[in-house]
Amino acid sequence: MKNLISIIGALALLALTPAAGYADVAAGKKVFAANKCGSCHYTKGPAREKTIADQLGKKGPELWYAGSKFRKKWLAKWLKKPLPIRPLAYNSVSEKNPGNHPKLKGKDAAQVTDFLMSLTSAAVKAGVIKPKRSAKGRLIFTKKMPCSGCHRFPTKKKYKGGTSAPTMVGARKRLNADWIYAYLKTPATFKPIKAMPTFAGIMRDKDMKAVAAYVANFK
Repeated sequence: MKNLISIIGALALLALTPAAGYADVAAGKKVFAANKCGSCHYTKGPAREKTIADQLGKKGPELWYAGSKFRKKWLAKWLKKPLPIRPLAYNSVSEKNPGNHPKLKGKDAAQVTDFLMSLTSAAVKAGVIKPKRSAKGRLIFTKKMPCSGCHRFPTKKKYKGGTSAPTMVGARKRLNADWIYAYLKTPATFKPIKAMPTFAGIMRDKDMKAVAAYVANFK
């Protein structure tokens, strides 16, 4: 009887105590606001951009689907040491990225990571793509489609590719493979206004999957 009362009491106390995960999300949202991260990044979806002017008016990328796009371990490290992902400044085709993104300290970085990872899109289905070497994906990325003209990517000896778009170097640690596929398949869901070509309707679904698996394996 005493054991039963103890169990009931413990369950009642647990019900009244906010879950640690949710507490960190709420705390992370406060840290995000306190550091004025929202002045450059919006976190409420769906996508807002309707015109080129809307896109050019943004100071940084949207984050309303960050939890579907990024890998948590990478994001937590990046927030503490934010190395440039884009060789060029955001919305620029000529200005070098100054690499001056604000840093967050340990606890703040962890809490903002929890907040951003809670922001997901239903358009990204889990478990569809597994990162792997793909001869077909490589052929499409480097030869058949203009991907390498804008995105830097790793090769055996060095890096190749353009600098006008985010680098794909380190994509295996940075990006969720399922998001890469979802972005190729329904890009307007995430970025209605963009410079990147739309491949849906041009590429077969299995080819988009091959490219997603290939890119998601980049070291």
